[in-house]
Amino acid sequence: MEHRGLDAYGYFEREGSLGAVRGEFRGVVAAARERTGDAYGRRLHSAYLYGSVPRGTARPGRSDLDLLLVLHQAPADQDRDAAEVLARGLDEDFPEIDGAGILLEDKARVLSEAERFDLGWFLACLCTPLLGADLAEHLPRYRPDSLLARETNGDLADLLPGWRTRLREASAPDDYRRLSRTCARRLVRTGFTLVMPRWGGWTSDLAESAEIFGTYYPERAAQMRAAAAVALDPVADPAVLRAYIEDLGPWLADEYTARHGTKAPRSA
Repeated sequence: MEHRGLDAYGYFEREGSLGAVRGEFRGVVAAARERTGDAYGRRLHSAYLYGSVPRGTARPGRSDLDLLLVLHQAPADQDRDAAEVLARGLDEDFPEIDGAGILLEDKARVLSEAERFDLGWFLACLCTPLLGADLAEHLPRYRPDSLLARETNGDLADLLPGWRTRLREASAPDDYRRLSRTCARRLVRTGFTLVMPRWGGWTSDLAESAEIFGTYYPERAAQMRAAAAVALDPVADPAVLRAYIEDLGPWLADEYTARHGTKAPRSA
């Protein structure tokens, strides 16, 4: 039987590991571990890698480094400032990466009932432990069902107004490239989780995600395949962004809501 990211019982297998990190990225991963510990000290509960680096698919000079930092208490301004300094330093010191992204969360939120099938799932299934005690030990096992689909990506409609604003305000090629990468990644991942319960498995590979989506929605397959390419190689073309924001995005949001419903509201 084809392996689809699940174990013999139909639960997600955790993707990524420190052992899968390619040699070119071991230096920046080691620096991230050391600098994170120095920056946050006892405020830090645990740190995790996610994305292409721990999956072993990162491309030198093209891929970014993604970190999730979980603090004992809700992040304060000093924590956000430290994350900005940490990310900038890693990007400047290691040409192997094209930027560093840091998510800041707190332990209570990660383990909360509201986040059980969103942030909790993300940590337990898509994040690789880097520092501290692994919170996945306190989370359930997950299956690729409609509840998970709803809670992970059932909020695409809420993102579209912000994307429209960013497009109106964009002026430089880098503005368009950053937005094209953000939109394309989210659209492909949302397209995949739309069909995930029917396909019955998991992949984080964007090209594969687009192909799987296309088998269920052949009339949109070419658009999604092109979006997967842009997610890997962003473009500075406003027309591409308008197509995402005014055509593919609204259609996908409506189809998602019809099949899985909308993501449960979160308290402020």
